[in-house]
Amino acid sequence: QVQLVESGGGLVQPGGSLRLSCVVSGGIFSIAIVGWYRQAPGKERELVAAISSAGGSTNYADSVKGRFTISRDNAKNTVYLQMHSLKPEDTAVYYCSAHVLRRYWGQGTRVTVSS
Repeated sequence: QVQLVESGGGLVQPGGSLRLSCVVSGGIFSIAIVGWYRQAPGKERELVAAISSAGGSTNYADSVKGRFTISRDNAKNTVYLQMHSLKPEDTAVYYCSAHVLRRYWGQGTRVTVSS
């Protein structure tokens, strides 16, 4: 019954911004650690950002610190990734993952940063 649905991806110019959203259904959101991961073609999937169940603790990959912000709205069962100052190397499929006993994954939303 647990489902994760990402949205908000698209084509953006370098230096631009996007906000990704992930809706987590199935009754686990309020107790789940949620993370955003990304995978570029030919590359391994990597952690971008994570947030604790209450939103009091966050963690970011060094490559996105200062540019990306992860947040969550437990009332809406939604986690967000606000991305600013996007670079071509940010191009990837972005996946949402919720952690409760095991990992649950969404199908991803594609972000392309290109001029």
